[in-house]
Amino acid sequence: MIAEPLRFLERPAAGAPEGALVLLHGRGADEHDLFPLLDALDPERRLLGVTPRGPLSLPPGGAHWYRLGGIPTPEPNTFFPTFEVAAAFLDALPVPIDRIVLGGFSQGAVMSWALGLGRGRPRPAAIMALSGFMPVVEGFELDLADLHDYPIAIAHGSHDPIIPVEFGRAAAERARDAGAALLWRETPVPHTIDPRVLTELQTFVASAMA
Repeated sequence: MIAEPLRFLERPAAGAPEGALVLLHGRGADEHDLFPLLDALDPERRLLGVTPRGPLSLPPGGAHWYRLGGIPTPEPNTFFPTFEVAAAFLDALPVPIDRIVLGGFSQGAVMSWALGLGRGRPRPAAIMALSGFMPVVEGFELDLADLHDYPIAIAHGSHDPIIPVEFGRAAAERARDAGAALLWRETPVPHTIDPRVLTELQTFVASAMA
């Protein structure tokens, strides 16, 4: 079990926050990794910006959200405790969940799918999944019902050697089939966030908070 709450960095809003932007880092990184994206995606600082740190310390170093169990199968004994502590973290933020844009990269994208669409969880304002996959874990289920016009952004590199682009395409297809208002961008990059998609993601965040 994970006893301690998540560590995190916080970027205040310019005034009273209209919502929050929460970004979850990838495997082996930490809360500093995506922090610069807060200003890139919300340059007017309308939102409270938060970058939590994964609760696990695993080889080869850095912070992790779960132990690798393969793609698309996080290892259950670490996935479920992290899911619980991360859900409690989101629920304790000083803005309601339906005013939170939740996003992440790689493992952080996987957790964004889980926390945003996990059965029984309240839905955030929008989900951004960058270079990740929808998790498949025994005893856990994503709820893709009633996604009509729900804002989801997915970006993936076609040259990704870590999480092949087919997993991003599959997630996009499932979201599209469920009726989501989908932004899907596939660009010729490896396992990274392509700077060329940031302008569209900035617009996506602003639209989700409109």
